[in-house]
Amino acid sequence: MPAPPPVSLALTALNIPHQVFVHPGPVHSLAQAAAERGQTPDQVVRSLLFRLAKGRYVMVLAAGPARISWAALRKHLGVSRLSLARRDEVVQVTGYPIGAVGPFGLPTTMPIVVDASVTAQTEVSLGSGVRGTAVILSTDDLLAALGNAPVVSLREMDTGDPSKRV
Repeated sequence: MPAPPPVSLALTALNIPHQVFVHPGPVHSLAQAAAERGQTPDQVVRSLLFRLAKGRYVMVLAAGPARISWAALRKHLGVSRLSLARRDEVVQVTGYPIGAVGPFGLPTTMPIVVDASVTAQTEVSLGSGVRGTAVILSTDDLLAALGNAPVVSLREMDTGDPSKRV
């Protein structure tokens, strides 16, 4: 049996109950990942890394295909500028490959913001730190593990401007 993925190890250290799910093959879409996990797309939590300034990042957790309002995120953080981290930055900052990023077991601490869309579910799954593998847990346990991470409504309202949606 392979070693537990990093996010699972971090959750175990926090005494947070969870399951590790290994996909039978490559995952090509959010819908496929959800279906294989026996979930809906809204139960798959994406971990999005934003750069605030050189060396300063924030991770936003969003449910499924929910789009994040950059304006709402900037307002919440009290910043005038932010951008999505580049692929190479994601790996460097989180230690995890794109598609496997989770908010636990990170090499450095950073602020984590939870979009309210995540709390609409009773069970969620998220990146485990290893591609093709996810961690499934209750939303209450996720929030408990995150400690004081704020839950904020960041969902994008359709403004017609696709350039500011994630």
